[in-house]
Amino acid sequence: MTESATTDAAQSAALANQVKGAVLWRSGSQMAGQLIAWASTFLVIRVLEPSDYGLVAMTAVMLTFLSLFDGWGFASSLVRDARIDRHRIGQAFGMLLVMNVGLAAVQWAAAPLAAAYFHQPMLTDLLRVQALFYLSNPFAALANALLIRRMDFRRQSQANLAAAVLSAVTALACAYAGWGVWTLVAAPCVFWYARAIGLAVAARLWIRPVFRFAGAGVMARYGGAMILVQSCWFVQSQSDVFIGGRLLEAHDLGLYTTALFLTQILAAKFVPPLNEVAFAAYSRIQGESDILQAAFAKTVRLIMLIALPFYFGLAVTAEPLVTAFLGDKWSEAASLVPVLAMAMPLMTLQILFAPATNAIGRPSLAVRTGLFGALLMPAAFLAGIQWGTEGLAWAWLGGMAALLLVTIQVSLPTIGIGRRALAAAVAPGLAASAAMAAAVAALDSLLPEMGDLARLATLVPFGAALYGVLLFLFARPQVDEMIALARPSRVAAEA
Repeated sequence: MTESATTDAAQSAALANQVKGAVLWRSGSQMAGQLIAWASTFLVIRVLEPSDYGLVAMTAVMLTFLSLFDGWGFASSLVRDARIDRHRIGQAFGMLLVMNVGLAAVQWAAAPLAAAYFHQPMLTDLLRVQALFYLSNPFAALANALLIRRMDFRRQSQANLAAAVLSAVTALACAYAGWGVWTLVAAPCVFWYARAIGLAVAARLWIRPVFRFAGAGVMARYGGAMILVQSCWFVQSQSDVFIGGRLLEAHDLGLYTTALFLTQILAAKFVPPLNEVAFAAYSRIQGESDILQAAFAKTVRLIMLIALPFYFGLAVTAEPLVTAFLGDKWSEAASLVPVLAMAMPLMTLQILFAPATNAIGRPSLAVRTGLFGALLMPAAFLAGIQWGTEGLAWAWLGGMAALLLVTIQVSLPTIGIGRRALAAAVAPGLAASAAMAAAVAALDSLLPEMGDLARLATLVPFGAALYGVLLFLFARPQVDEMIALARPSRVAAEA
């Protein structure tokens, strides 16, 4: 082996182990944080009313829209640039400060307009307090980008986990103190500020902002493209609440958004952090197309192996799960969960494409698919609202199926893998999950009358064990691949 080949092999092995460590830290901390958050959330849900969640869902429309312009995309440009210096970092910091102070002012002024649109006067006070959230963004976004650039996901994960714990404690304390809907404002406020402080300390963010933006055109263009992509995603994901919030009662909207929360847990909470790792890794290998193609296929394969059984299992255990964990007052949400759960695998797969195409330097592809989704999903929700919350759930399923097909058509040629390779990556998890769900449904139909917790205690272990056996028998290479990812490894340098 030549010296250069040995060096390349050592660098590839080092990068692979760095990515593995990043995935383990990011996914492990995310799982720990979410377990804490879920425990808190399910306890809080049992205390609060559906109408409380309906009100906060309405405020989330404005909060999510204005957050599109919070500058995280400008900070992300620092991740993929080959070289950066303190001046560029200071410029990014300056942009973030200007944008987020402006957003806080806009939300404060526009709060009464949102309250009038939704016919809920209380939204004015809720939105004005939530405007304080933006002031934490400059510190969190810049520190987060610098940690991702270094692939230092250990410190990033520790900061996020600490923030999740503080937020969960705040939520429980406020709920049991009788704060009602304000619980759902206080807890995220603590999370945003605790995360910002933790990330800033972890990244050693001791830098002055620079408000002279000459020479920051590349950063601005990349950040602008990301804003456009995120704007499209906002329209896709928030138009249901924007439409439903005006036409549905707060109680019904709360049932719908809580069902959506349950089914989006994996796609919204676990996949985005893993996409951060993927984007950083793809950026490192963007010039090596064959390695990037293999990395993308592996990412799809492993994430779908984990996601698909979750979604299929959620669909067939929705009734006992909702009543056992949320309480009887949420039982009407159970009928929405199976439909939404079937839409989420499509959404999960669709959002895996953007990190690869963005890292290659083609954010325009994510913009194109985002624009299509921004036109498609509101139309689907406008049609579905005629049938209330059930119609909104079916709109998710039909709309995400169409959006995924368009994303595949647009993105695969650039990434460089074919449809067969993509199907092969998804097939093991899909086949085993479908068989598992059918068996769980059959077992459920044979069970005698029992409590909801007892049903779950029977069905969930059975489904998990069956899924594991099916993978072991028919997808052993994929099982070995997952084990290898989780197993600690050492980087051996060959002379």
